[in-house]
Amino acid sequence: MRVIFMGTPDFAVPTLTALVEAGHEVVAAYSQPPRPAGRGKQLVASPVHRKAEALGIPVRTPLTLRDLEAQADFTALDADIAIVAAYGLILPQPVLDAPLHGCLNVHASLLPRWRGAAPIQRAILAGDPVTGVTIMQMEAGLDTGPMLAIARTPIEDKTAGELTSELAEIGGRLMVDVLADLPSRRAEAQPDLGVTYARKIDKAESRIDFARAAEQVERQVRAFAPAPGAFFELGGERYRLLKVELVNREGVAGTTLDDRLTIACGHGAVRPILIQRAGRPVMGIDELLRGRPVPAGTGLT
Repeated sequence: MRVIFMGTPDFAVPTLTALVEAGHEVVAAYSQPPRPAGRGKQLVASPVHRKAEALGIPVRTPLTLRDLEAQADFTALDADIAIVAAYGLILPQPVLDAPLHGCLNVHASLLPRWRGAAPIQRAILAGDPVTGVTIMQMEAGLDTGPMLAIARTPIEDKTAGELTSELAEIGGRLMVDVLADLPSRRAEAQPDLGVTYARKIDKAESRIDFARAAEQVERQVRAFAPAPGAFFELGGERYRLLKVELVNREGVAGTTLDDRLTIACGHGAVRPILIQRAGRPVMGIDELLRGRPVPAGTGLT
């Protein structure tokens, strides 16, 4: 098929790669414009932008698709279908209508649960046992379109980073399967029951509240790993937790229970496994404590 691909982050790259490997003609890749990054604030192209260039695919990075010129440029590509994966721009109706078969989206949740911007993190925070990928026909509403295919995977103890990589691969394979027999697929309307919204992650959510149960703190750590990282402060310095284990102990919430940095929560406790001091690399807890001992009874904020 003659395909327009629209995506920006690493999550979208496996779908682009799968489309090319399946023999589809990707006539253009749309992505967010390069953004300043790093200490030098140099402009850096998105992962999709870089992958498309490596594949010899023309890249377009409009700031908006709402103006008539951008819509005319999109329509002129004369695509059979547009495939969208975490693109980051709203698609106005003329864009949705331009390809022969419309626009399909790779969404990282089991719709209608977790419509919106941060479905992977919200699923982990909520303690969902299972998540997955939905291939959806796009329409004007926020992730409300009819579904063409669903694939599931258990969440278990995966971090958001690990789950994102897994769902990205699943999404690429699932999209290729859908396109292989698209004319015979019947789209199924999303059920009215079970709708939830995955609002964008606010950095303030990454501060750990040890008054919560240990199970909730552990989910918070996984949901924000590797970024932005769930954190606490000790002596005015910020520490990011990247991996913790649950410990069956009780104490005053936010206080260390031993010299292993076991931290009491509202119920139960957590013990760090991977941790990061501000401006330092990620390290194991033993390495941290050799250089920065934390005695029992220390209060964390």
